[in-house]
Amino acid sequence: MMSQTQYIQLIALFLGFTLLEFLLGRAKGFKATASDNLLDLVGFALLAAVTQPAVFWLVQVIGHAVAPGAQNAWAGLPWIAGFALFLVGDDMLQYGWHRASHKPLLWPLHRAHHSAQYMSARIIYRNNFFYYFGMPAIWVSGLLIYLGLGPIYMVYIVIKLAVITGAHSAVRWDEPLYRIKALKPLMWLVQRTISTPATHFAHHAMSNADGIGHYTGNYGNLLFFWDVLFGTAHITQQYPAEIGLRDDQLFGKEAWWAELFYPIFRSKRQHTALTPGGKPYDHPTDRAPSQQPAASQVRITG
Repeated sequence: MMSQTQYIQLIALFLGFTLLEFLLGRAKGFKATASDNLLDLVGFALLAAVTQPAVFWLVQVIGHAVAPGAQNAWAGLPWIAGFALFLVGDDMLQYGWHRASHKPLLWPLHRAHHSAQYMSARIIYRNNFFYYFGMPAIWVSGLLIYLGLGPIYMVYIVIKLAVITGAHSAVRWDEPLYRIKALKPLMWLVQRTISTPATHFAHHAMSNADGIGHYTGNYGNLLFFWDVLFGTAHITQQYPAEIGLRDDQLFGKEAWWAELFYPIFRSKRQHTALTPGGKPYDHPTDRAPSQQPAASQVRITG
């Protein structure tokens, strides 16, 4: 379980990035509706207050029933080994779940995360309730905690949430760093190691047509390295002109309760953002790259 101190740290991260979005004027570009506000808020609250605590509690109950002697069995594991287990058992598994969620079967559970037509720290947990409840990574994290790696998890999850929140935030912390010639080698490495705004904004792009968007890849959460390793990486130092789903733009937004609680509430549009091959939908009216609105780009001097 997460401690009270950890909850304070995570909330401080979220509020800090959100406040910066307003102070830097980035929040003015939000195209948030009342439904968006509910999805952002309720999605966050459900994961933090219901889903993750419930999964961790269930793992404890099952562990005590099936293997009571295994509790804290790995408590003496070296810190670096425990951290590596979370990188694989949590972060790499989440990469796989995220990637699978862009196929027709799981897409309705992930659609809400992409229906926001803006990037912000507030959308990090904007997903269907069952998306997180079924995520293998959360169950494995609960298992590792049961085995005695809870103290390591408390450090790991703060680092992970700092990266994820920063990658979603409209602050775009990496943007000015690309302009500094001396940092070019470092930023080359950073973009291939962790998720950054440039790589993750591309994943939320409305279209791939401009050569910047890449909604069929860039699935990494903490480590972008998984995308590099498994061939789904698309790396630029630019930002897509449009965020969200083309079908929402053309046909109107989905009902927030259907996005948040599918399949309890079914929707006729649950698959409308997917082609038969499982890729998000580019409508024929999408403009060619030369006709796209000018993207917000970053130039690298030298």
